Amino acid sequence: MRNIRLLWQIFPSYVIIIMAVLFGVGWHLTGAIEEFFLRQTAADLEARARLVTPQVAAALEAEDFAGLDRLCKGFGAAADARFTVVLPSGAVVGDSVEDPARMENHASRVEVAAGLAGRVAHSTRYSRTLQQDMMYVAVPVASDARIVGTVRSARALTAIDSALETLYRQVPIGGLVALVLAALVSFWVSRRISRPLEAMRHGAVRFAQGRFDRKLTVAGSMEVCALARAMNLMAEQLDDRIRTIMEQRNEQQAVLASMVEGVLALDMEERVLHFNRAAVELLHIDPVEVQGQRIQEVARKADLQRFVARTLASPDPVEGEIVLRDGRERYLQAHGTVLRDGEQQDIGVLIVLHDVTRLRRLENIRRDFVANVSHELKTPITAIKASAETLIDGAMTPPGDARGFLDIIAKQAERLNAIIDDLLALSRIEQGGDVNGMVMELQPLEPSLRSAVWSCEMAAADKEIQLQVACAEGLQARINAPLLEQAIINLVDNAIKYSEPRSSVQIEAEPARDAVLIRVRDSGCGIAQEHLPRLFERFYRVDKARSRRQGGTGLGLAIVKHIIQTHGGSVTVESEPGRGSVFIIQLPGACN
Repeated sequence: MRNIRLLWQIFPSYVIIIMAVLFGVGWHLTGAIEEFFLRQTAADLEARARLVTPQVAAALEAEDFAGLDRLCKGFGAAADARFTVVLPSGAVVGDSVEDPARMENHASRVEVAAGLAGRVAHSTRYSRTLQQDMMYVAVPVASDARIVGTVRSARALTAIDSALETLYRQVPIGGLVALVLAALVSFWVSRRISRPLEAMRHGAVRFAQGRFDRKLTVAGSMEVCALARAMNLMAEQLDDRIRTIMEQRNEQQAVLASMVEGVLALDMEERVLHFNRAAVELLHIDPVEVQGQRIQEVARKADLQRFVARTLASPDPVEGEIVLRDGRERYLQAHGTVLRDGEQQDIGVLIVLHDVTRLRRLENIRRDFVANVSHELKTPITAIKASAETLIDGAMTPPGDARGFLDIIAKQAERLNAIIDDLLALSRIEQGGDVNGMVMELQPLEPSLRSAVWSCEMAAADKEIQLQVACAEGLQARINAPLLEQAIINLVDNAIKYSEPRSSVQIEAEPARDAVLIRVRDSGCGIAQEHLPRLFERFYRVDKARSRRQGGTGLGLAIVKHIIQTHGGSVTVESEPGRGSVFIIQLPGACN
């Protein structure tokens, strides 16, 4: 059904009821008035007939019919009525209007028959004589307890019809006026009833929109006031509950947003219900388009889809590992559990993803470090052991052979000492042994660069390599000069070792945007791209045989990285095989 405003439901009903009442009252009133007029006319005619009955009885006893006719005409003119005297035989012997001799027998007339039978009777019918509606009243005329005739009085109903016509015209007009007045009153009453409800409807709409600041006005009838109070109370309770829910939701959102673990909620059809920022970043999904989508459409990760299917099929929590391969391998530790509602019905699953890629890489680095340090230490130890066993077995003579084995022992011991010294230095830097109490001062860079180059001059001279320093005049940075000098020495020493004889190594320093850049550039053999990400790991070697032959410990670049990190900077490398390498140190600017 079509919705209709309460006003237009109440008001037309009132109007229809009023119209029905007015019609019924008017119809009953006009009928009653018409009946009243007819009764009054009948009573009046009966009274007039009774007034002339004694004279008529006397004339009938004397059989003075001519006198009786004159009497009727006299009374008729005086009483404004028609009088007719009828004998028991039905013959008319007197009439105030017509000549009795020309009138037909009236014995068949209803009122005459009743009057001759001794009863007073009246009748209304059309008179062919007078050509109009007439009311007739017949009164018996008795003499000595014997009916000697009847007197009939009659009167035309023209006046009554005229009065009734006037009444019929006035009643609809009065009814219409009453209907209009009643309709106005009904409209006012309807508005008074519907207006509070309309105000409540607007208030309910405001409440539905979450606007609880304006309360409903408590006014009107007792029922309306009770409803307004109930709605205001409901609004207060809703406001409290919504505030509580919003606070809980905000807290949950804050917790989920601050989690480093990715949280993904799915329904039983594997459609996305909720996710946090970490899940978006881990899965590289669009947070706008994924809501309501199936997980197969959101993240095309076979491992993830299999894990979701396992979680949906298992009533117990599920753990597993997911490997994502999107340019680079990432390892995610996944925990899945079934979501249940208040009635313990399964409604979906909750997947928690933790990125363990860094831990995996650190584990790999640790494993490689253990293997590398074991290998690096085992090589000189093996050489020392072999030389010592050879000397024990009788190589003490001749002295020349013994001298050679002793040189090997000394050289490998020195190598062991260098490895241990570098490990201790690296450990101190990592653990803050050289950093605690270390003063960072705003100092010019050129002296540190010149000092590092001077320390490497002898090694460069052996290979006829030119060391060139280019530093912007007055360039300063917040540094610890001894540590920075050590880092530059390690880079320059590496550049000398891996550069061809009679080449050059450039050390450049220049200001950059909010930073200071130091470049150590060589023209050596270069480094392949696959080695660059791991170049600063401990004991990592691009060419292991050549590195050992050059006397390196494999820790120099790791020491450089940690020294620069203690300065709040970073170190990177750019290299191509056959075109040399450039190591770039970026230090915070002087303003930092």
